[in-house]
Amino acid sequence: MSARLTLLIAALAGAVAVMLGAFAAHVLRAQLSAQMLDVFQTGVTYQFYHVLALFGVGLLRQRSDRPALQVSAWLFLIGMLLFCGSLYVLVLTGEHYLGVITPIGGVAMIAGWLTLAWAVFSKVKQHADTGER
Repeated sequence: MSARLTLLIAALAGAVAVMLGAFAAHVLRAQLSAQMLDVFQTGVTYQFYHVLALFGVGLLRQRSDRPALQVSAWLFLIGMLLFCGSLYVLVLTGEHYLGVITPIGGVAMIAGWLTLAWAVFSKVKQHADTGER
């Protein structure tokens, strides 16, 4: 995924997060239990966090073509789709079997953060070893 595509996906996922948050506040609030509304809001919150992370990775990718940044972007996207998406579907359909997918998305998000840390650390280490800034 290119830097430009990463930024585009982050922007679109951000717009979707705003729409889903508004949908929850204005439509679902009257139809769901407080617990299920909270589950939906958890999905929206984590989507927002990872939209910002994906956007940051896109900006970093404009300056560096490090493969770990691309891996991080994919992991954030997969994490959002699996973690947040499974929560949305769970709440909207009541299908609880999707709960097994949610942790896989969470692991993808964690792996995205760790891969991002590795990309940044290895870049800093490389500069330190070569005397670059």
